[in-house]
Amino acid sequence: MADPIVFIVYVNDAPAAARFYADLLEIEPTFETPRYIFFGLADGTGLAVWSGADGEVAPETRRTSEVCLTLEGGRDAIDARFKEWTGKGVRVVSEPRDEVFGRTFVVADPDGNLVRVAPVD
Repeated sequence: MADPIVFIVYVNDAPAAARFYADLLEIEPTFETPRYIFFGLADGTGLAVWSGADGEVAPETRRTSEVCLTLEGGRDAIDARFKEWTGKGVRVVSEPRDEVFGRTFVVADPDGNLVRVAPVD
């Protein structure tokens, strides 16, 4: 078995960010502290929000990484998720479009961290 991998997203307010991700991804945290909240994903993989980084996370800072949610169902599933998420008022970074790997779009969390939706590879 491979060692577990946790993807950490730096945020200003861990509880607020956890509510955002819980609502968006329709999952609940499996571990919570005031500044670090963990979501168990697939076997050996997790997503955590952490407000323990030095300094404030500025939403306008250019991001060079992203969390990616992959969906089955092709173009229709991607477009339906976009409609669902925009109905929740998320900030859209990139509207749905076709890329070499398929249909995709990008939104941002309240701290400016990127969340991509793409098809399952």
